[in-house]
Amino acid sequence: MKKMIDLITAEVTDAFTACGYDSVYGRATLSNRPDLCEFQCNGAMAAAKQYKKAPFLIADEVAAKLAENPMFSMAESVKPGFLNLKIEESFLADYVAGMQEDDGRFGCEKTAHPKTILIDYGGPNVAKPLHVGHLRSAIIGESVKRIGRFAGHNMIGDVHLGDWGLQMGLIITELKTRRPGLVYFDEAYAGEYPEDAPFTIAELEEIYPTASKKSKEDEAYKEAAMQATFELQQGRRGYKALLAHILDVSVNDLKRNYENLAVSFELWKGESDAQPYIPDMVQKMKEDGFAYLSDGALVVDVKEDTDTKEIPPCMILKSDGASLYNTTDLATIVWRMRDYHPDEIIYVVDKRQELYFTQVFRCARKTGLVGADTRLTFLGFGTMNGRDGKPFKTREGGVMRLEHLVDGINEEMLKKIMENRKTKENLDIGEEEAGETARVIALAAIKYGDLSNQAGKDYIFDIERFTSFEGNTGPYILYTIVRIKSILGKYHGLGKDENGAVIGAAHSKSEKDLMLVLSQFNAVMETACEETAPHKVCAYIYDLSNAFNTFYHETKIMSEENECVQKSYIRLLTLTRSVLETCIDLLGFSAPERM
Repeated sequence: MKKMIDLITAEVTDAFTACGYDSVYGRATLSNRPDLCEFQCNGAMAAAKQYKKAPFLIADEVAAKLAENPMFSMAESVKPGFLNLKIEESFLADYVAGMQEDDGRFGCEKTAHPKTILIDYGGPNVAKPLHVGHLRSAIIGESVKRIGRFAGHNMIGDVHLGDWGLQMGLIITELKTRRPGLVYFDEAYAGEYPEDAPFTIAELEEIYPTASKKSKEDEAYKEAAMQATFELQQGRRGYKALLAHILDVSVNDLKRNYENLAVSFELWKGESDAQPYIPDMVQKMKEDGFAYLSDGALVVDVKEDTDTKEIPPCMILKSDGASLYNTTDLATIVWRMRDYHPDEIIYVVDKRQELYFTQVFRCARKTGLVGADTRLTFLGFGTMNGRDGKPFKTREGGVMRLEHLVDGINEEMLKKIMENRKTKENLDIGEEEAGETARVIALAAIKYGDLSNQAGKDYIFDIERFTSFEGNTGPYILYTIVRIKSILGKYHGLGKDENGAVIGAAHSKSEKDLMLVLSQFNAVMETACEETAPHKVCAYIYDLSNAFNTFYHETKIMSEENECVQKSYIRLLTLTRSVLETCIDLLGFSAPERM
């Protein structure tokens, strides 16, 4: 289906040209004064200069032409030259009914030019628990992936594990200190290594911080860890086997934690997967004359004449020949291009890394790792802060584990549900159902609380506000969906059905307002995908929820005596529920059956 705004613009454009004016002036927009009109066009203001004519005279002519058009119930000229428009109720009803007939898409066409888009999000380090700093990348990346897939693109999510470098050497060294008799440390051993890891995830998560602390206090210990890292990277069998165990134990735990957030990845690749591509990549950069030595390090210049600030060279290898994050990220681009040929790679990372990714992107493009037709996109997100405006911490001042944050919000939601059960006699919800419902609502509270903010902005993580059932929150959106489900359940419970009925012309302003918001769905989804902007989906469903609740409070749906009118209401509610459920799925959460 064509977008409603495009249909309106086409009619307004025809009116401009019929009156002898250029079609460029016919663009319509949503009204910024909904108390006066539903749509507007300010083209007469711009046309006045070209045609040397008062804008209100131009607007008068166009309005007179539009008054003949059955699409509009109002087309009026307002001085100094605005066009105010209202859609005719039956035309709007037909449009919304067409959305309902387009099952699952609701008038939103898939892209005519599908792309392969790879998203780099998550970025956890193995052997370390997820903390609140990992939340935004996971939540934003997952939603961007879902929105892109709904638009028709081939979306591939890659967790991009931190599984290389000194941290691996530290773990190996600490394990050797504790259990030197393990077969992995016997260089003469030539047999098969055990299938089971010599540690649990709990032990692994304790080993790393212990080793890290020791390396800062003991130079010899740090040297041993660096040597272990070097030997691992040179292919020592026992150390590679230990790395495989570390990855297996860590990834299983990470998958469990990400599943609790309804976040998934098509690829579980890490920095270690990029290592085989580094030698050839570096050699080619040298041969092509891009890489050169600077103070012993191998670098590539990435500054451009248009730069207004200094952009340092991109370092490829350190003076000792060791690779860096730059090296790994560039080599990762190599295998991504080779295996998946993406049209675009989106990096969902902290916005404070913008300079770093500017260097990496420019280096990749300059050295030919990607062609001119491949986009490299930096989607930088802001900081999640506590109510004090500072980065979110535990009460003790440390970085909070992500699962502890989720558990805390689950508990808060469960408490509210149990209190609600006491105040509502008809809410016969058991403790098991209450616990599951709390988890569903808590996830909505977390995700909506994050995604409703523009990605690049910092925001305050306010548990009290996020878990509220009122205002611009996830629980409010879910409560709206559950309210609709309840009405539909009561209607069908009476043995009624709306088969054969269609959505009819609105009977009230609130009903028409609900239809108007519904009609914006395909335009919102198109914009959210093009701009990688999940917050626009959040803004839309908040508007839609408000429009529905106003309609609900002003309309006697279940007591409506006219059967045809009631069926039209039920059809409208069914569409509203479906659109809301589709949107929250794209944001990465779902609604319970009751709350």
